[in-house]
Amino acid sequence: MNTTVALVILIAYFGMLIAVSFYTARGADTNTFFTANRQSPWWLVAFGMIGTSLSGVTFISVPGAVGKIGFSYFQVVLGYIVGYLVIGTVLMPLYYRMNLISIYGYLEKRFGFWSYKTGAGFFLLARTVGSAVRLYVAAGVLQLALFNALGVPFEVSVLITIGLIWIYTFKGGVKTIIVTDTLQTVFLIMAVIFTIYLISNELNFSFGELVQTVNNSPMSQIFYWDANDPKNFFKQFIAGAFIAIVMTGLDQDLMQKNLTCKNIGEAQKNMFWFTVTLVFVNFMFLSLGVLLYAYAQKEGIAIPERTDDLYPMLALNHLGLVVGITFLLGITAATYASADSALTALTTSFCVDFMNVEKRPEAERARIKHIVHIGFSLLFYVVILLFKQLNNKEVITAVFDIAGYTYGPLLGLYTFGMFNNRPVRDQWVPLICLASPVLTYIIDKNSVAWLNGYQFGFERLLLNGLLTLLGLWAVSRSVKREEPVAV
Repeated sequence: MNTTVALVILIAYFGMLIAVSFYTARGADTNTFFTANRQSPWWLVAFGMIGTSLSGVTFISVPGAVGKIGFSYFQVVLGYIVGYLVIGTVLMPLYYRMNLISIYGYLEKRFGFWSYKTGAGFFLLARTVGSAVRLYVAAGVLQLALFNALGVPFEVSVLITIGLIWIYTFKGGVKTIIVTDTLQTVFLIMAVIFTIYLISNELNFSFGELVQTVNNSPMSQIFYWDANDPKNFFKQFIAGAFIAIVMTGLDQDLMQKNLTCKNIGEAQKNMFWFTVTLVFVNFMFLSLGVLLYAYAQKEGIAIPERTDDLYPMLALNHLGLVVGITFLLGITAATYASADSALTALTTSFCVDFMNVEKRPEAERARIKHIVHIGFSLLFYVVILLFKQLNNKEVITAVFDIAGYTYGPLLGLYTFGMFNNRPVRDQWVPLICLASPVLTYIIDKNSVAWLNGYQFGFERLLLNGLLTLLGLWAVSRSVKREEPVAV
């Protein structure tokens, strides 16, 4: 990849995003930033959510991981379908009925002050770490494609990356994000389709030969049935359903977009078409992985030790300028569609859940929002640098490891709150939500010895949620008949 070409592409790309932000932010106030004035077309939200959900992690790690875990990740994707069904039929009607800006307002009405702050706090932790990890992926690729040649150190290039996000989100917030994420999703999907097409040409495959190659590859095995295998179908399918529920339905980032639709009917249409498209796009990424390994084998190219490096290495160094440009646009679009949305959601949650901006005058709300937005941008920067020093595994595995520990308490809180009417001793909830991830970690590390060889995979999320739920039950009490119950 020629450095000048890469630089021109990025300048044009971010110029487009900034131009869109100026257009969408005209006349914007804090209500626009937080809710887009609840006037977003459902189809625009649905398409933009694809880019937000996938991120640079999917773009790089899923194709690379095919060499180690085959298509087993698709078992998780199939579980997503069940999870999104629960979101569309159970969670979203609740959020619309309560007219929420931050979805964690439900916890205050159901349990009380400490439960509310605990739930919002776990989201802030989970989304900050998860989104910083995703942004780390793109920063590494941009470093390889551009900044190394310019002599710019990683620490400076990350600062530039985050600064660009802040520039086009600070004013319009979620209204801007819905439009820019839609554009970025277009680039992402075009990139994977175009890359598959160009690699097929390099391998001299017809469409039928392409399908046959993917189908006949030993890497394309989807279903695994060994109960002690972390790739076991039931583990991954069930975990996938709950991952979708917590990382979408209990996540302010994705739900904030859904809550900008005009009504619950449009929001549910958005969720349906988002689900259909997301499943198809994930399968394309897995198929791309098979083709990348097939190309490397044909050309005698050594597979990198870190499978996350396979796609970037081939795209930028072996597959020609067109694939390199396509890849650069795709990874940039995938990661920024996730990171810009997360930054807006984190700002919204902190302002609403901890700063109570809804009760303040507009001028004060705007000032607080700007300060918080800058604060989370700087926090992203620090976490990315820390992750660079500590990470020693494929990024997609790291992201889901983090999710299992940080989203588990949210799963337990919402499950307990929505499926029984017992009030809890609110002051005990923070301790329970802190103890559950610790106990999950201890059980996970000793499961082979304690549970006859059983190894936890993504389902550690379920264990974490179950421990939280049991803890809440232990500090709850039955409801007297005359006692009103929050909904």
